[in-house]
Amino acid sequence: MKFHFDDVAFSFQALRTAGHAAYAGADLGEVLVTCRNIPDGDEQAWYREWTALAERLHHIGDEALAAGHRVSAREALLRASNYYRTADFFRVENRDADTESDRLARCSRQTFARAAELFDVPALRLEIPYEDTTLPGYLFRADGAGDTARRLPTVIHHGGYDSTLEELYFMVAGGALRRGYHVLAFEGPGQQSVRREQGLVFRPDWEHVVGPVVDHALTRPEVDPDRLVLWGTSFGGLLAARAAAFEHRLAACVLHNGIYDFYELPLRAIPPHLGEWVAEGRDDVAGPALDVGMVQSTRVRWFLRHGMWVFGAKTPPEALRACAPYNLDGAAERVTCPTLVLDAENDVICHGEARRVHDALRCPKEFTVFTDAEGAGEHCQEGAALRFHQRTFDWLDERLSLA
Repeated sequence: MKFHFDDVAFSFQALRTAGHAAYAGADLGEVLVTCRNIPDGDEQAWYREWTALAERLHHIGDEALAAGHRVSAREALLRASNYYRTADFFRVENRDADTESDRLARCSRQTFARAAELFDVPALRLEIPYEDTTLPGYLFRADGAGDTARRLPTVIHHGGYDSTLEELYFMVAGGALRRGYHVLAFEGPGQQSVRREQGLVFRPDWEHVVGPVVDHALTRPEVDPDRLVLWGTSFGGLLAARAAAFEHRLAACVLHNGIYDFYELPLRAIPPHLGEWVAEGRDDVAGPALDVGMVQSTRVRWFLRHGMWVFGAKTPPEALRACAPYNLDGAAERVTCPTLVLDAENDVICHGEARRVHDALRCPKEFTVFTDAEGAGEHCQEGAALRFHQRTFDWLDERLSLA
């Protein structure tokens, strides 16, 4: 689905931002006007225009709150948070030294935190014990949260390669709350604020991340311990499946979307001989070839530069090799809880991955494909949140006896 831009990466990211309008994370007119002012593939203009929009909404939110207009303030601050995230997306040249990237990320977190306090049931900010530190999270509570005698089903949700903690509200929590689910959303190692503030990079044994989060969820009086759902988005679909293979306190798992082997994805975007050079460690020839690819493709450049940051790699070939341990070999067959595997018809990079996951599972399972004809065929159903939530939560309702 082309959305305003010919550049594939720009088109998808603009659609992603616009799609969050379903839960007050964007306004379509704002998105279209902003995109109109960005030349195709111009990353500096992308940063400039989305930043200007975010700062304008930030100011509107501040003014509305000062005047006592809580709903207007909440709505403006939610959009500002999403637009700050969008502005920062392509700033991957050297994130550790990029003070403006840090500022944008901080503004995205702060505007969302202020908006979350203005929800009808205010969200609770969490610091989840993890090894010798903590992981950031939010507990988004459905109506009736104050009645501890009425524990509600709870979705434990994490993102993937690039999503932020705050964006998880627009992705899943907004739809869950309408249906009477709590959502405990969190970031783990390698993900946004954990990488920025603690320097922790991704780890393939994700069960050691999810386990402490489940431990924490079970201490909450609002949470029904018999109706815990693990939900992973994008790369998180692989991580969640890996965690579910070893974490057996789950009533269900949602893989949004299913990915079996993360290393396979970037290899599909480069010539086979280049993939062989990377695997063989021939970085003297692989490095310059990847540099050429990064010049020619916004998507390749972003994936490799971001990968260097989230995996702690020093070069693009190292970033590619860092993907190699992330697969479901020996894990998929160990998942025991009912599992829903989602797929998207237009997801060319991940083509076949969800079906591969589904076929490897031995638990009760279901496979759901979202199509282009229904407007839901893009990766992770971006731009079709309501249709995606309808099908996914209806499946959960039936598994958890809520229907």
